[in-house]
Amino acid sequence: MREPRLSRRGLLAGGAATAVGALAACAPSGTPTAATAAATAVPASAGTAVEPFHGTHQSGVATSPQTYAAFLGLDLRKGMDKEAIGRLMRLLTDDARRLTEGRPALADVEPELALNPARLTVTFGFGPGLFTAAGVEHLRPKTVAALPAFSIDKLEKQWSDGDLLVQICADDGVTLSHALRMIVKDARAFAKVRWTQRGFRRSPLVQEPGTTQRNLMGQLDGTVNPAPGTADFDRAVWISDGPEWLRGGTTLVLRRIHMDLETWDAADRVAREFSVGRRLDNGAPITGNAEHDEPDFEKLGPAGFPVISEYAHIRRARVQDPGQRIFRRPYNYDEGVTADGKSSSGLLFASYQADIDRQFVPVQRNLAEVDLLNEWTVPIGSAVFAIPPGCAPNGWVGDTLLG
Repeated sequence: MREPRLSRRGLLAGGAATAVGALAACAPSGTPTAATAAATAVPASAGTAVEPFHGTHQSGVATSPQTYAAFLGLDLRKGMDKEAIGRLMRLLTDDARRLTEGRPALADVEPELALNPARLTVTFGFGPGLFTAAGVEHLRPKTVAALPAFSIDKLEKQWSDGDLLVQICADDGVTLSHALRMIVKDARAFAKVRWTQRGFRRSPLVQEPGTTQRNLMGQLDGTVNPAPGTADFDRAVWISDGPEWLRGGTTLVLRRIHMDLETWDAADRVAREFSVGRRLDNGAPITGNAEHDEPDFEKLGPAGFPVISEYAHIRRARVQDPGQRIFRRPYNYDEGVTADGKSSSGLLFASYQADIDRQFVPVQRNLAEVDLLNEWTVPIGSAVFAIPPGCAPNGWVGDTLLG
């Protein structure tokens, strides 16, 4: 039997359907074709999915993490005062409200790019300098300040500090880029860009939402996270005391952590798992069988030493009380490969907690003191922000402080 042929004329003259049929006829039984792929494609509704903007808390913290993130650090221009910062936040809140609902921002010259929100969230944070500029230094939480110096840090100015944070997350890269551009455009008269840090995770279309993500070292990252919607999460993340204007908000520590993937590649699997204290295949502690098994820190090996090293990452990062843990919402970053073949990659470690001094700092001190993973990782950026509570439909983010 003669095999079907695809003619150029047939394709150009509208014979695409015939061509697809021909391809299907040629394909072995059980092989996906263009026709079957179209039938099983991701529904377009994924692009129109909306995350709520208004509420007690800002979206983008407890929200199931989206595929892409952009963290934008802004420095206020000279002469900015409380009234001017309030105008800025009204403008940016209006942008965020519209864009997250799938509507174009005011004066948006590419409105079509706003029509697929793809679970877009826009979250705002206030750095120490904003409180000084606004003349409300007395209302700044004492923990929203530069972190203590840690011995492992090699911080670079280009990735650190900032007066105002805008965290933008979405399941679509085009949606995210458009939202970032709109925010920067409308902030330009009030602030200048200090840094932009972009990250990615596995898509919820690829991996079930709620599944622990892997970082670029292959490790499951966030196994012991407090679960949103639980009492432990509320206690660990949301602020219920302290300054009244911040109740319902949280704090964010954003750390840019460079990974030396070339030397990590040179380590064998036993060394990697020993350093972390977990198996790389399923994330189980090396004393257990499943990811969420409790590590047995007392278990000894044949030589009488702890199976989980005293210097293993999971032991050094351990916090017993779930309500005192940090909430990790990390993203990978990859800035490409240098001419000599080395990768510029790592982790945008976004840590949310009710109290930085009580929750984040002790863990970071333990890790800086001794952690086997320090052999392959180094923090090169650090910034701290107060994340205000959410706003009502007739309000704006920051109105409890600047209104």
